[in-house]
Amino acid sequence: MTHSRDFLGADFLLDTPAAVSLYHDHAARLPIIDYHCHLSPAAIADDAPFASITELWLGGDHYKWRAMRANGIDERYITGDAPDREKFAAWAATVPYTLRNPLYHWTHLELRTAFGITDLLGPDTADSIYDRCNELLKSPDMTPRGLMRRYRVETVCTTDDPADSLEHHRRIAGSGFEIHVLPTWRPDRAMAVDDPTYRDYLATLGRAADIDIASYADLLEALGRRHDYFHACGCRLADHGLGEIPWPPCTETEAARIFGRLLDGHAPEADEAERLRATLLLELMRLNARSGWAQQIHFGPLRNVNTRARRTLGPDTGFDTIGDFRAADRLARLLDTLDTDGLLARTILYNLNPADNVWVAAMIGNFQDGAAGPGKIQMGSGWWFNDQIQGMRDQMNALSTQGLLSRFVGMLTDSRSFLSYPRHEYFRRVLCGLVGDDIDRGLIPAAMTDRAAAMVEDICYYNAKRYFNF
Repeated sequence: MTHSRDFLGADFLLDTPAAVSLYHDHAARLPIIDYHCHLSPAAIADDAPFASITELWLGGDHYKWRAMRANGIDERYITGDAPDREKFAAWAATVPYTLRNPLYHWTHLELRTAFGITDLLGPDTADSIYDRCNELLKSPDMTPRGLMRRYRVETVCTTDDPADSLEHHRRIAGSGFEIHVLPTWRPDRAMAVDDPTYRDYLATLGRAADIDIASYADLLEALGRRHDYFHACGCRLADHGLGEIPWPPCTETEAARIFGRLLDGHAPEADEAERLRATLLLELMRLNARSGWAQQIHFGPLRNVNTRARRTLGPDTGFDTIGDFRAADRLARLLDTLDTDGLLARTILYNLNPADNVWVAAMIGNFQDGAAGPGKIQMGSGWWFNDQIQGMRDQMNALSTQGLLSRFVGMLTDSRSFLSYPRHEYFRRVLCGLVGDDIDRGLIPAAMTDRAAAMVEDICYYNAKRYFNF
C-alpha cells in the first residue's frame, strides 16, 4: 500500500534524493532577483500597511478573478463594491474548486510562507483565516517592504511608462531601503499608434520630455530624452509587450508621413499602423542597445477579447487569452535587422503560446554572440498562462534540447502582488525536480552532480545577477 505525501511538505515536487538535495542544499538558500513584475513603486515608497488580506491578495489579481468567474461568482465580489470580508469569502468558496490549477498551490504556499497558516482555505475556514491574516497584517514587518524582506528579495524591477516621473523610485532610493527597486522602460503606449487616445498620450509624453511633439522627429527626440532620464534613474532594462510582432518597418519618410497624418486626426490604416509600430520598435531597441541595456520581448497575447466586459469593467481586467500569431519569421527578421546593424541588445524572448516553445528555443541560438558573454539571447521563463508546473517543465525541456539550460536567467513573478514571491520557490522546486530526476535516471553522471548543483544555483540566482549586472 502506498501513502500520499503531506500537502506542500518539505519535499513538495521533489521526487528523488538528488532533487531533495539540490533544492534544500542549493536552491532554497538563495535570495530572489525579481527582474520583471508589476508591483506599485508608490506602494513600496509609502510602505503603508495593508487594509486587509483582500486588498493585498485579491486587488488586481487577474488569475483569481478568472477562477472566480469560472466558479460562477458574481462580479460584485470580484472587482465590484462588495465588502472585503465578502470578497474574501467568495474567493475562499472558489479555492476548493481550483484543484489541479496552480492557484491551489500558490494560495496555500502564500498562506504558509507569509502567515504561517497551514489550514486549507475553504468556506469553513474563510472567517478564521481572514481574521488571522488581518491581525498579522497589523505587524510593522507585514508592509510592502517587510514582505520583500521576509522573502529575501534582493532586487526588483518594476514596469514603467516613458512618461512616468519615477518620483516613487527616487523616493525609495533616497530612503535608504536596502532592496534595489529599479524602473523598467515599458514603451507600449508610445507604440499604440492606432489607439483612439494616442494623441492624448503624446501630449503627456511631450510634457514629460519638455518638448512639443509636432512631428515624427519630435517623437523620437522625446523618447530619447526619456530614455536618458530612465538611465539616470538606474534603469538598465526595457520591456516590450506585443501581441503580434509588427513587421515590416517603413522608411523614415513614410513614418513621418503616417505620423503627420495621425497628428492631423487621420487614423492610420491597419497596414500603416503596423509598419509604423515596427519602425518605432526598431528605434526603441536601438536605444536599448546604445545604452547598454538588456531588453525583454513579451509576445503572443490576444488582449481584451470580451467586448461586453471591456465596456463595463475596462481594459486589463482578466479577459486576455493566448493568441495564435505568425511569429517566427517576423521575430527572425526583427532580430536579424538589429544584429546586422550591430545594435542587438541582450534580449529575453517570452512566448505566451506554448506551441511556440521549441522554435523560440531554437531561435535564440541564431543570435548568440560569444564576444558578448554567455546567454546573450535568452528564452524567457514560462510566462502568464504557462507559469505552472507543466508550463515550466515544457519551457525548460525545450530550452534544454535546443540550447543551454545552464545559462538560463530563471524565474520572475510578473505579478502585482507582494505575496507572489513563493512563485520563485515553486519554480525552484520544479527545476530541482527536473534535474534530480535526470540524476536518478542516470542521464546526468554521478561525477557531474557538483556541476548540476552549480547549474541550479546559477539558474535560480547567479545567472540573472551577472546578466543584468545587478
